[in-house]
Amino acid sequence: MSNFSEERATMIAAGDLQEFVPFGRDHCKHHPNALNLQLRQLQPASELWSSDGAAGLVGSLQEVTIHEKQKESWQLRKGVSEIGDAADYDEELYVAGNMVIWSKGSKSQALAVYKAFTVDSTVQQALWCDFIISQDKSEKIYKSHELEKCICILQSSCMNMHSIDGKDYIASLPFQVANVWATKYGLLFERCSSSHEVPPSLPREPLPTMFSMLHPLDEITPLVCKSGSLFGSSRVQYVVDPAVKIVFLNIDPSIVMTYDAVQNVHSVWTLRRVKPEEENAVLKFPEQAGTLQNATTSSSLTAHLRSLSKGESPVASPFQNYSSIHSQSRSTSSPSLHSRSPSISNMAALSRAHSPALGVHSFSGAQRFNLSSHSQSPKRHSISHSPSGSFNDSFLAPETEPIVPELCIDHLWTETLPNIREKNSQASKVFITTDLCGQKFLCFLVEAQLQLRCVKFQESNDKTQLIFGSVTNIHAKDAAPVEKIHTMLVLEGNGNLVLYTGVVRVGKVFIPGLPAPSLTMSNMMPRPSTPLDGVGTPKPLSKLLGSMDEVVLLSPVPELRDSSKLNDSLYNEDCTFQQLGTYIHSVRDPVHNRVTLELSNGSMVRITIPEVATSELVQTCLQAIKFILPKEVAIQVLVKWYNVHSAPGGPSCHSEWSLFVICLLNMMGYNTDRLAWTRSFDFEGSLSPVIAPKKARPSDTGSDEDWEYLLNSEYHRNVESHLLNKSLCLTALEVSNAKDEDFSQNLSLDSSTLLFAHIPAIFFVLHLVYEELKLNTLMGEGICSLIDLLVQLARDLKLDSYLDHYYRDSPTLVKTTGQVCTIDQGQMGFMHHPPFFTSEPPSIYQWVSSCLKGEGMPPYPYLPGICERSRLVVLSIALYTLGDESCVSDETCQYLSKVTSTPQKPQAEQEENRFTFRHSASVSVLAERLVVWMASVGFTLRDLETLPFGIALPIRDAIYHCREQPDSDWSEAVCLLIGRQDLSKQACEGNLPRGKSVLSSEVSSGTEAEEEDDGMNDLNHEVMSLIWSEDLRVQDVRRLLQSAQPVRVNVVQYPELSDHEFIEEKENRLLQLCQRTMALPVGRGMFTLFSYHPVPTEPLPVPKLNLTGRAPPRNTTVDLNSGNIDVPPNMASWASFHNGVAAGLKIAPASQIDSAWIVYNKPKHAELANEYAGFLMALGLNGHLTKLATLNIHDYLTKGHEMTSIGLLLGVSAAKLGTMDMSITRLLSIHVPALLPPTSTELDVPHNVQVAAVVGIGLVYQGTAHRHTAEVLLAEIGRPPGPEMEYCTDRESYSLAAGLALGMVCLGHGSNLIGMSDLNVPEQLYQYMVGGHRRFQTGMHREKHKSPSYQIKEGDTINVDVTCPGATLALAMIYLKTNNRSIADWLRAPDTMYLLDFVKPEFLLLRTLARCLILWDDILPNSKWVDSNVPQIIRENSISLSEIELPCSEDLNLETLSQAHVYIIAGACLSLGFRFAGSENLSAFSCLHKFAKDFMNYLSAPNASVTGPYNLETCLSVVLLSLAMVMAGSGNLKVLQLCRFLHMKTGGEMNYGFHLAHHMALGLLFLGGGRYSLSTSNSSIAALLCALYPHFPAHSTDNRYHLQALRHLYVLAAEPRLLVPVDVDTNTPCYALIEVTYKGTQWYEQTKEELMAPTLLPELHLLKQMKVKGPRYWELLIDLSKGEQHLRSILSKDGVLYVKLRAGQLSYKEDPMGWQSLLAQTVANRNSEARAFKPETISSFTSDPALLSFAEYFCKPTVSMGPKQEILDLFSSILYECVAQETPEMLPAYIAMDQALRSLKKRDMSDTSDLWQIKLILEFFSSRSHQDRQHTYPKRGLFINSEFLPVVKCTVDATLDQWLQAGGDVCVHAYLSGQPVEKSQLNMLACFLVYHSVPAPRHLPPMGLEGSTSFAELLYRFRHLKMPVRALLRLAPVLLGNPQPMVM
Repeated sequence: MSNFSEERATMIAAGDLQEFVPFGRDHCKHHPNALNLQLRQLQPASELWSSDGAAGLVGSLQEVTIHEKQKESWQLRKGVSEIGDAADYDEELYVAGNMVIWSKGSKSQALAVYKAFTVDSTVQQALWCDFIISQDKSEKIYKSHELEKCICILQSSCMNMHSIDGKDYIASLPFQVANVWATKYGLLFERCSSSHEVPPSLPREPLPTMFSMLHPLDEITPLVCKSGSLFGSSRVQYVVDPAVKIVFLNIDPSIVMTYDAVQNVHSVWTLRRVKPEEENAVLKFPEQAGTLQNATTSSSLTAHLRSLSKGESPVASPFQNYSSIHSQSRSTSSPSLHSRSPSISNMAALSRAHSPALGVHSFSGAQRFNLSSHSQSPKRHSISHSPSGSFNDSFLAPETEPIVPELCIDHLWTETLPNIREKNSQASKVFITTDLCGQKFLCFLVEAQLQLRCVKFQESNDKTQLIFGSVTNIHAKDAAPVEKIHTMLVLEGNGNLVLYTGVVRVGKVFIPGLPAPSLTMSNMMPRPSTPLDGVGTPKPLSKLLGSMDEVVLLSPVPELRDSSKLNDSLYNEDCTFQQLGTYIHSVRDPVHNRVTLELSNGSMVRITIPEVATSELVQTCLQAIKFILPKEVAIQVLVKWYNVHSAPGGPSCHSEWSLFVICLLNMMGYNTDRLAWTRSFDFEGSLSPVIAPKKARPSDTGSDEDWEYLLNSEYHRNVESHLLNKSLCLTALEVSNAKDEDFSQNLSLDSSTLLFAHIPAIFFVLHLVYEELKLNTLMGEGICSLIDLLVQLARDLKLDSYLDHYYRDSPTLVKTTGQVCTIDQGQMGFMHHPPFFTSEPPSIYQWVSSCLKGEGMPPYPYLPGICERSRLVVLSIALYTLGDESCVSDETCQYLSKVTSTPQKPQAEQEENRFTFRHSASVSVLAERLVVWMASVGFTLRDLETLPFGIALPIRDAIYHCREQPDSDWSEAVCLLIGRQDLSKQACEGNLPRGKSVLSSEVSSGTEAEEEDDGMNDLNHEVMSLIWSEDLRVQDVRRLLQSAQPVRVNVVQYPELSDHEFIEEKENRLLQLCQRTMALPVGRGMFTLFSYHPVPTEPLPVPKLNLTGRAPPRNTTVDLNSGNIDVPPNMASWASFHNGVAAGLKIAPASQIDSAWIVYNKPKHAELANEYAGFLMALGLNGHLTKLATLNIHDYLTKGHEMTSIGLLLGVSAAKLGTMDMSITRLLSIHVPALLPPTSTELDVPHNVQVAAVVGIGLVYQGTAHRHTAEVLLAEIGRPPGPEMEYCTDRESYSLAAGLALGMVCLGHGSNLIGMSDLNVPEQLYQYMVGGHRRFQTGMHREKHKSPSYQIKEGDTINVDVTCPGATLALAMIYLKTNNRSIADWLRAPDTMYLLDFVKPEFLLLRTLARCLILWDDILPNSKWVDSNVPQIIRENSISLSEIELPCSEDLNLETLSQAHVYIIAGACLSLGFRFAGSENLSAFSCLHKFAKDFMNYLSAPNASVTGPYNLETCLSVVLLSLAMVMAGSGNLKVLQLCRFLHMKTGGEMNYGFHLAHHMALGLLFLGGGRYSLSTSNSSIAALLCALYPHFPAHSTDNRYHLQALRHLYVLAAEPRLLVPVDVDTNTPCYALIEVTYKGTQWYEQTKEELMAPTLLPELHLLKQMKVKGPRYWELLIDLSKGEQHLRSILSKDGVLYVKLRAGQLSYKEDPMGWQSLLAQTVANRNSEARAFKPETISSFTSDPALLSFAEYFCKPTVSMGPKQEILDLFSSILYECVAQETPEMLPAYIAMDQALRSLKKRDMSDTSDLWQIKLILEFFSSRSHQDRQHTYPKRGLFINSEFLPVVKCTVDATLDQWLQAGGDVCVHAYLSGQPVEKSQLNMLACFLVYHSVPAPRHLPPMGLEGSTSFAELLYRFRHLKMPVRALLRLAPVLLGNPQPMVM
């Protein structure tokens, strides 16, 4: 038994034993599914429907159990939360039958099903896999948004993948998969191969066995391997050996382990992406890649995979005969490999697969199925001898393009072959484990030999490859890693669970509640069985009832690892039946530090392995010790500690530190029982047996030691001091004192112990840990604990300087004398003093202090990874106060020295660097560098709060700097650190995908139901009410643009009208009004542009177009369909098209829309088809139509519905603007006969559709100057009528469309049209414009025009009326903004009467417009310039319309002149509109407004009839549109009044077209509800030319001159430019003052302009910068010279710019004039007011709850205050100071300083850290760097109140001087001369030494204290000690022996 108890001593107690049942199993039973029927039968007999006797029951149970066994499996992994952080719970993936259940949870959180999947056939495997979405295929680490986390479910013929985002993919498998593995890159498949693959008759390359798939939508590609050959050159080839199986695959590092069944060895490979040269090696030169036959490798494989894609079922493959011999398992495949996405390219692939060369062998179905691996029929070889001549042809068929491999495996390591090796030694379990020192092992369990083989491996220095080391064998039956604590659990053959770290044994694991395997039991059994794979159910009844052999035969064992085990397992079951007791028989599912044990009786328990340490202090110390010791020693130390810490029944957590100290000291050779301070540790209960094994054994006789122990115990001391004790006069025995004395004599260290030699190194790193803890204000307790240990070690190592250092830090804790353990001098030699050990204690405070004073200091030693705070502080101080920018960027640093465990080259004692402040960079740059660097190393505000306030001050100073002027493009972390929530929220929103924004308005559904939907409910009223706050113009616009309610038909019935006539009259009036109603939707579309995010489950609401009227007074309905009057047919068709567009344009581009939703909106009724056509066009304009599947587009176009085709073609083209997309080009070409080859069949395409297609070509090729397109379009402008009856109507619109399209294709290219000089584009266009002989039709369409038109006789001259508009605009667009004078002169208006007669006046408008657009820079916004466009002859002779009589002149045609005059002026105005579109330019506005007014007056002038009202109306509409363009989005009131006036005009000349123009103007004015404006980029101008073409339709079905659908192209010119400031605290839009700076141009200098946001910004390319101005909001500058991207993204996300109110400020809404601000009242007479600051008023300064409650509890006076009043006043003024200066974070620092001063006055400072902080703050403010900054930035707000610091300084000085006079000088003298100091004075002495930086006694000059006679001599002798003069003055009396003190 003694043996047993010894074992017991090193046992480890496992915690948390609980029964484990996979959660999915339970869930499965209740999941609705076919499985339930089987499971029903598992219920007790009483519940079975037919209980036909016990036998039946047992039978049914037996069957079910077999099923159950086969299908159940599960795996666990560490929980991963949505964000990607690791969370402490398990996730389980459970597979049963055809279900997969994914659940999450742990014992602390309830278990819950996360997802459950049911598939069609049995699930073979399920696993998690992360696919990489990003296109960049490098080896970098991908961020979470570049990964698609999926669950992959393998079925026999396909693979289902479900991503967390809800995407589902199905990939068909071209072969049977034996196994699938998740890798770093995607999935890896192993193909099934039957065990007897006969070598093929032909010497042919076998098929690959391993394949990869990098994304669910990618091809499955073969894996290649690269193995070094004998001669050193490596070759690349496919993995083809069927004997090689994967047994393990790891993601990081990315390695694969394989087992070769023939050679019985395991190999390890690294898995990576293929390099391009390897791809080529495999694909192009297979013979070099080591294949037998020339090119068959790739092509045979490809042919095989491709043939499967024919959609035939399994194996009609080109190498049938070969496959039948070589492998029978390849066959069952999926229907189609390409069935995954319906894109065009795959169609091509499918057709390729059908090519005749591949289909050589297709056998009949019967034979095909005989090939399949499942059938065992003898026919299998029947085909094998078919003639193989045709084979090679099919192999080398040119169509089979090879499949490019994507992943490659490189050989890393193969285990050495032993002499004899068992046949089946495949590893059954493989894992990677890390030992406690970070060494990695690859462990694999070979069950046949009961061996766990561990291979050590590590990364090479350059991190590129892994190097494998030696193999260690551990006897084991099962094993599992415990990642959390870097150990592994090993189940030994005799049933013991043992913990190992790496290959070092830690100890046995004791599991409470399970009996330890006793000897008797292990004798009984030869060896415990290994479980069958995945047997999870408890052993069922049938096993015991049925006969044994039968059971075994029935049992569906997936793969018995070894047949010899069979008898074993039987024997064991026998044992279990006899209830011998349970034992563990396998270990599975390790997660974190939890692991499941399978017991022999089939139940499972989950246990937790305890952690290495729970207290942070112990963890840190262990890390430091581990870091410094050699690995072997470190492992031993950790193992020993782990055993002590986790022993069964061990101590509770709070004594963990004491336990650690004792353990450590024991290992150093101390006798902790005899050391006074460790002996006093109070362990609850007895001492742990491990520490003192002697005591653990009960001894019969007592010993002296026991008595001493009792005397020294706490208990004894308490009794001694007890009152009773005194009254009874019990005195302590003298003995104990004597004992104490000899204690101190004879304690010595045992030098043979493990750590004896390393004591100095351990001491030094623990000292560094101590310095690190000083930088964390939360670790005060830890410091006290650590100091005890350090003091003991320092004493024993005789390190006085360290003792002095600790004394100065905590005078109360450090006794000057204490128990010393002697270390033999002889033994001292064995101690290893590491090179980094310094005799001077490194002190972080001292280092920072010297840095601030600019003195030299040696680099500060730091432990990488452990003392991170020290590193941070050192570097930030160096950066900020010394101005050394390089210190954070370089790896090596002159301020830090890394402590390493490897001995370095002995370097000379490091000389002290003089630190100087460099004036290189300005403070703001340094502050920025510091803040950005701190954020990048992960430093947060929380960390800053735990730094001591003096150390944190420079960092806070830098933060305060940055807060004032931040950069707009800092990351979220930086903005959080500097406390600008507005910026951090902006940055955070910036990373989000564009979805529903902050500002989307929520309209309650209740209101919608009552009022009929007019399509304008979704605008954001909150923002609009800020933009237009004074009036109700938005409601007015809604009223003007609504078309869903009936109109009022107000007709007076005159007496002579009969009723019938009256009804006709009313209906005629309604018809007039309907012209207006039908024109409204276009304007409404502009008004509601992009204002709505649709709900994907509901169709888009389309307001109906209401063409009825209501007649007052009785509100009777008037209807056009009564048949009383003639109504034009199809009158409303275009109107409903526009209505559909308007509805569709509400959808914002950022909405989440997919193809299904678009189809879902398709209307049920045919009469709504036009609306749907418009809806499709709108989707194209806002970019969503690209999501519509090609199939659906085809579907819509084949319907032959004219409108749908128009909408779809224009929509698709607009969505693909300027991309030259091939598939869209094909789509459009079908509809343009000119783009088809001349031999193609004549398609009957409606004329309007052709027009739309031509414009579509222009859009798709916009700006590309594509030659062929341009050539065709140029010819199309002048296409003659014919042949025969074709192309006779509406030719004008076609010609115009061709001109517009040509202009778009060559947009802005001007004279440098590359490769088109032979087309003579400008000359040809000129000819089209002015007329002349038609050129002979060239090119392929010559034939078509042989026969003339039957309708139109057009001679051989060009019909200018048709071609002129298109040609003019084409010229304008080609030479847009080029300022090309020669072309512009062609477009001049004619200046003689004779020539004027040749031009239609209308065309003069276009010419003037075109000329001005070319001479873009000459346009000036004044009426003088406008008039300058009118030729002299017109100006002189044109009538002013107001004169009464007409001047008579024979040779002048007045009509022509006046018409020419108005049209030229209109053209000039329109060009003004284009030039200043969206700019709100005031002079342009007033100029255009004047002309608009003039035209209004002309209309009512007496001789308007000369010009013609139609022409005047046209010109007025054009001017109005120009006006609206200039003021786009601004909602200008004057323009609105004009529009409203024209809205009321119905009847007369006012036709549909003019209404259209007026309401488009209204829409532009309120574009997108004021959020959008127009851009003046080339592309926008082209779009606007199409949309605002100045010839308006005469009636609603008129498309003769211009296709109405093009009116909507204005969308392509709209861009979001509204900036909405949103208050970050309340999250509501608000007003803010912003300042924009314009770049200088040729017209104006660089200027600044102040705007009150929300406002439309000018076009971004005009701006230099934009800033939010103070004083109310925090300033924010966005610099556009760096790039416009940031501001663009803000504007595109609804323009939300977060702003933050400054303290004490009110928003502009509450306080428009700024008179109510609190600061305005208080700051004026600040000093008197500071005390009278009322805590109640704080709420208007800040919303921070912490500050509010501080004011509530600490600043509110109560009645009986008395002495506390002063504290209250102080707190109030501190609070006021912090809030007014906006440095609330300084509040704790102020209070801490105050507390420190108070305790110093009372003389009870227990430790000096607070004094250190005060000293550091004073030093910071007097440091050179800070002084310099004060000079350079005098205006900068003071960070700490200037009055506060001097007071602090004086108080400290005064207190210490008082002490010095009151007898402190004696103490100082005693201290300096090395004599003991009386205890009561120790505290103040330490404070004095620290504050005045008095050097330690050993540093004093050697001549002793008394030598000096004068102060000057003192100064000279102390010059090396860096001691301040003021300190010397205070020491002078002590040192010079003068009686009178010299206190200054």
